[in-house]
Amino acid sequence: MSQDSKISKAQQKAVHKYVKNNYDRVELTVKPKGKKDILKAHAHRMGETLNTFINRAIDETIERDNLPPVASKSP
Repeated sequence: MSQDSKISKAQQKAVHKYVKNNYDRVELTVKPKGKKDILKAHAHRMGETLNTFINRAIDETIERDNLPPVASKSP
């Protein structure tokens, strides 16, 4: 890795702060072991990241269930 392509500590801190303020994090456990690789492979075949695939699956399930997405409350 060249010196020019390294990310500074200040830049890392700024990205972390942005993510913390603009995204919700959810831990997902899948069973059995190895299923994550199956999900990742499917997402890759669809041209998506695993995160994008999971979000699409959630959105499509909500739409299919005919439930409007719950609006988040702003602090």
